[in-house]
Formats: sequence, structure tokens, C-alpha cells
Amino acid sequence: MVFFTCLFFGFIIAASGSISPSFLNLTVVKFSLKSGRKSALYLIGGFATVLFFQANIGAYLASVLMKNSEYITIIQMIGTSILILLSLNFFRLHFKSKGQLKKVEIEKSKAYMHGLGMSLLNTFAIPFYFTTISFLIGLDYFEYSLLNSFYFSIGSTIGSFTIYSVYATVASRIEDRLTTVATKMNFIIGCLTGVVGLGNLFYLL
Repeated sequence: MVFFTCLFFGFIIAASGSISPSFLNLTVVKFSLKSGRKSALYLIGGFATVLFFQANIGAYLASVLMKNSEYITIIQMIGTSILILLSLNFFRLHFKSKGQLKKVEIEKSKAYMHGLGMSLLNTFAIPFYFTTISFLIGLDYFEYSLLNSFYFSIGSTIGSFTIYSVYATVASRIEDRLTTVATKMNFIIGCLTGVVGLGNLFYLL
């Protein structure tokens, strides 16, 4: 029963976190349009690999940082810096491109490694899992242990992979309608990460 409970909460929490606009699911859309659905799935596989460990870390931090809240600010400052740097990089990519989307086939291994790299830069994941798991602990729906954390991470990995796969599938099926948007995808992602990064900065100051 504990297995299914942790699996269920992991799936629901990860799915709800993945469905909202972020630079990860927007990257999936861009990748699907540029390189095809199959390459996008390998990209998502890279995301899911890192998210499995991030969910584990989030669960552990939820059991520790609630007693040492001063470390949360340090984590937020590091995350905010990464977001602002990411935003600047996406703006650089947008203005460097010629505004045309060319279909380029990318090797599966490169797509997977790209997914790993992008997911490692995702500063939302660990604080997101930390917050949601802390909430579950407060409601007595989750009790931290290595096994429970493992079950939760499996559920979260499945949930994230499912939602990102939907993004990749939908993007490939309505490619014509998204072509104009896709040429501005780096600009959109840059704006998104920039707004969140600056919002965090003002909050911390």
C-alpha cells in the first residue's frame, strides 16, 4: 500500500509540475519540431534520468531543511543566478539565429546527453519537490525513508516522462501551426526564465 501511495503522489506531483510552461517542456516542443518526435523522446529520457535523482534529493531535503531553514536562502540565490544566466543564453541563441526553423536530425545519444544537461540546469525541480513533499509530510501523507523516497521518485519519473511525451507528440502533429512560434522559442524561453529569475532576485532582496 505504501508503494502505491508514494508512486501515486510522485506521479501526480511531477505531472502537475511538468504541465505548466517551463524551459524544459518548451525545449521539448522546440526539439520535437527541429529533430522529430523520436529524438525528442531521447531528450525526455535525459530529463527523466536527472529528475529521478532530483526527486530523491528533494525528499531528503524536505526531511532536513525544515529544521535548518537558513540553507534554503542560499539554495534560492544559487538557483536565481543560474536562471538569469540561462535567460541571457536563450536570448543570445534567439538573436544569433536567422529566424528560420530547419529540420536537423540529431543523434539519439546527443539528444539524451542534451536532456541530461538541460535537466541539471533546471533549478525549479529540487525546490519544487522539497516544497510539495514538505506539504505531504505536514499532512502525514508521506514519511521519509530511503525506500519511500525511491518509490516516490519512480512515480515522479513516470509522471514527468508522460507529460513531456505528450508535449513532443502534440508538437509533431501540429507542426505547421507551431512553425512561427518555434522560430521564436528561444526568445520565449529566455523571457520565461528571465522573469522567474528576476522575480526570485527581487524576493531575496
